[in-house]
Amino acid sequence: MAKPPEQVSGDRRRRPIWLDVRRTTRGLQAMLLGGLASLVSLVITFWTLPQISSDGPLPVFRLVVLLAVIGLLVRWVLAGLAILIGSIGVLVGGLLSQFGVVYLGVTLDPGVNLHGGVEAPVLVSIVMSSISAFVGWVAYAGSDDAYVAEVMRGVRRKARRIQPAPKTGMLIIQIDGLAAPLLNWMVMSGNLPHLGGWIRDGSHSMLGWHTGVPATTPASQAGILHGGSGQIPAFRWYEKETGRVMVTNRSRDAAEIEARMSTGRGLLADGGVSISNNWSGDAPNSVLVFSRAALPPTRSRGYVRFFTSPQGAARGLVLCVGEMIKELHQARRQRRRKLVPRVNRGGSYIFLRAISNVLLRDLNVSLITDELVKGTPVIYCDFVDYDEVAHHAGPTRPESLQTLEGLDRVLGALERIIDTLPHSYEIVVLSDHGQSQGSTFLQRYGRTLTQVVDDLVDTTKEPVAATGRSEGWGPVNAFLTELSLRRSVAGSVTRKALHGKATRGEVELGPRDCEPPVAADEQMVVTASGNLALIYLATTPGRVPLEEIELLHPRLVPGLATHPGVGFVVIDSLAEGPVAIGRAGVHVLRSGRVEGEDPLTPYGPMAQASLLRQAEMPHNGDLVVVSRLDEYTHEVAAFEELVGCHGGIGGWQTEAVLVHPRRWAVDEAPVGSDAVHELLISWLDQLGQRKRPEVETVDEDAAGVAVAPTDASVEA
Repeated sequence: MAKPPEQVSGDRRRRPIWLDVRRTTRGLQAMLLGGLASLVSLVITFWTLPQISSDGPLPVFRLVVLLAVIGLLVRWVLAGLAILIGSIGVLVGGLLSQFGVVYLGVTLDPGVNLHGGVEAPVLVSIVMSSISAFVGWVAYAGSDDAYVAEVMRGVRRKARRIQPAPKTGMLIIQIDGLAAPLLNWMVMSGNLPHLGGWIRDGSHSMLGWHTGVPATTPASQAGILHGGSGQIPAFRWYEKETGRVMVTNRSRDAAEIEARMSTGRGLLADGGVSISNNWSGDAPNSVLVFSRAALPPTRSRGYVRFFTSPQGAARGLVLCVGEMIKELHQARRQRRRKLVPRVNRGGSYIFLRAISNVLLRDLNVSLITDELVKGTPVIYCDFVDYDEVAHHAGPTRPESLQTLEGLDRVLGALERIIDTLPHSYEIVVLSDHGQSQGSTFLQRYGRTLTQVVDDLVDTTKEPVAATGRSEGWGPVNAFLTELSLRRSVAGSVTRKALHGKATRGEVELGPRDCEPPVAADEQMVVTASGNLALIYLATTPGRVPLEEIELLHPRLVPGLATHPGVGFVVIDSLAEGPVAIGRAGVHVLRSGRVEGEDPLTPYGPMAQASLLRQAEMPHNGDLVVVSRLDEYTHEVAAFEELVGCHGGIGGWQTEAVLVHPRRWAVDEAPVGSDAVHELLISWLDQLGQRKRPEVETVDEDAAGVAVAPTDASVEA
């Protein structure tokens, strides 16, 4: 949080650390708790494994001290080697060194005995590490987890040696997929003590903002970070000029899309950093960013800290197994209780949930902490935990809400880190969209939208469907791509291990139907993003108007518009431009004229403007299909197999949220992510963190008129 000037003064920093009783007490408390957790882990290990025994209680206590000392020395060595062997090399070395630490500790303690062959220290190390991770999880349940607590201790040690930044910075945390009504309910219920506390005590204000269409992370972040959301009609789309399906979280596609919309003056252009995002925001440094994943990565102390910490990646891998078991239990509970709506929660999602909710969350905290310590002017990081769980469990289901509570604890930890540092930071929390719930289109009607389209068109080939679930693979692929590009042992190992999954240096894991190949003679392409689908007549160049589609495929438009799972279809007409056609009426988007029953009424007062803007975007579909919206439950029918979805309009998916310091008054709620970009830029201007572009001398043109330079300090 922002600090008054006296709190950032040098007097505060000159106090000797041994006089800070509070921090010394915290350090002693952390040491005692760590020793107690190690003791409990050792006792359980001795009790459960016949391969290890002791001559009494004293050797066990000695072993606790020996393991702590040896582990500290090994960690120092690994931190030094990190520069040479890379993060994954440190992780593998750290795991292997655990065996050596246990073996050396047991060997040095004459009262501890190993029974068996060479497998004994390996088995003891595995069991001891697993038990230690579990004990740490139990000890820190409901508060900071073990890794965040360790980060806090490291920051406290460094705080006095850090020079304070001259200006207040801004930390922007994106909670992916969080709807404004849900956050409002969670705050009122008291389940978010940190974020809710900021709102209750008056330091922050909360307001909702309308995302428009499409309600997706790539589109919203394009607006927030670059002011360029008009370049993205959906999460994925087809481009007739190149014959490619563009997927926004695929590295090479993301890089090309960012090049189209970047002006060089994005939100993070002036010394900022982008972490775990779709786009860079023109930041000079980016980590785990899809559009920059294929570029040579910068080395971060946050990486080293995470992979060398005994509470970091090694513990995280153990807890990933626990997260997978928890997911299996929660999915089984939904089936046993016969909850509706629900989807299959098996397959790769079990792995993706563990990665996003454990490893990537802790890694993000480490990366953010590194930038806070350096005094980086503006930091933007996306936490995808809630969005990933809500897609499969449902936006308001208990496991999804528990994920929000975990992210609230992360916000509390980041606040305490800032309070410990001499720097001053303002914290902004926002979401990129919400989520809407409902049984899927396939569950309701027994057929996919692509199959419905196939029945309605007169073509010789089946339509190509790009409707797979690839969103959760984006962060994992970005992480592995960055690792594979490192000039280290870890990079070499990653490249060899994923050779068959790398295209032009980019790692591509995930289902292949997310971005299917499109042959030159394909006739129809159907792409889906939540309850929004784009249909292309692939062999007909340009945007195909309604009149031509009626001649080529006379049953297509009426068949879709009257389908019980479709709310309306948007299509260009030669006479009046884009029109929304429903079961019993038509809405002309430019003029607002309505014939019959208005198909947009259930979708809210902003539907007309949002759909008109989306209809005029480049590479939009020849037909835009939006699924039904239930009158009472406000549920939608996703064209993907997701119980919680976003991408179109209807329900909470377009209701994003912005929590900001109250001293920055907002006259009216922003509409669209480009408006949020303008707000953030204005706040950076107030903090003095927005640099003015250099004015170049412009010679007079041939007519003798000087061209005035434009002020690009604030972009729309």
